[in-house]
Amino acid sequence: MIAPLPVRASVRGVQHEYQRLNNCGPVTIGMALSRWGGTLNQYAIAPKLKPYGGDVNVSPEELSAFAQAQGMDVHLARGGDRTLLRSLLAAGFPVIVETWFITHDSGGMGHYRLLTGYDDASGQFSALDSYLGPLKMNYAKFDELWRSFGRTFLVVTPPEKRAALSAVLDWRADRAREQAAALWTAQREAARRSDAVGFFNLGQAHLDAGKASAAALAFDQALAATPDRSLDPTRPAWVQGGLAWRTLWYAFGPFEAYTRTGQYGKVLSLTGAVLRSVPTHEEAQYWRARALAGLGRTSQAQAAYREALRVRPSFTEARSALDDLDENT
Repeated sequence: MIAPLPVRASVRGVQHEYQRLNNCGPVTIGMALSRWGGTLNQYAIAPKLKPYGGDVNVSPEELSAFAQAQGMDVHLARGGDRTLLRSLLAAGFPVIVETWFITHDSGGMGHYRLLTGYDDASGQFSALDSYLGPLKMNYAKFDELWRSFGRTFLVVTPPEKRAALSAVLDWRADRAREQAAALWTAQREAARRSDAVGFFNLGQAHLDAGKASAAALAFDQALAATPDRSLDPTRPAWVQGGLAWRTLWYAFGPFEAYTRTGQYGKVLSLTGAVLRSVPTHEEAQYWRARALAGLGRTSQAQAAYREALRVRPSFTEARSALDDLDENT
């Protein structure tokens, strides 16, 4: 019989740091590492994760790779839930979550937070926020912000905690079962809510399961849905489709699904919209290059790959793809 979770729990020994511009990723991974004795701050981490100062996004995969380079284990997945978060926190594991974040002046954007505790009596998570500082987040309101990124979470642990983490994750330690559960949840939520976020999460869950065609159809539905203005208060008039303006600054599932299904025109349209706002967006340049290569526009693809590598010289996929193009031209 599984023991009930305590009514409240708090993870000790985590150091908070306030961020500089666009540094929530470097700061949050540094805070997570501090739980296990890490002393790196954003000034040491950011130059590694985002050597070009104009980089507006550090992906969960980049955070994971950085932590692993420090000798840590990382469990990165989508489809988390409140019970899992509470279980991890009760066991002493802080959790990085990728959430939507809304400010009056800048509007909606992606933002990492580090959960460090919970209290069922008040119905709140405790979080360390690199922008706002330590804060409490109502369970339901937090989930609405978290679902914008498919309830993505990262748990960073030293290798000696591997067995303890696996015990908490239980069946989620099996990647195939975890992805299947995320797809099941996404299907039901998309059917129930029929909104852009739900369809977007469904597309990503299909893509994670290797179903590019199904993913592309779900992303079509997300893009055709009615925009939720509450998530996007500063949305420019030229932005089209159901997704919040900055969604594709952080999440690249549509680029991949449309590339894998040969819908290169859609990739060029979507990446063009991102690059209109952020000309230095390396992931948009990478997927744009993939689409251009698919269309046989080799010299333009090479230029886009080179731009991606200028922004992030360590972009392995872009380097490999460019090398392949160079060898065959």
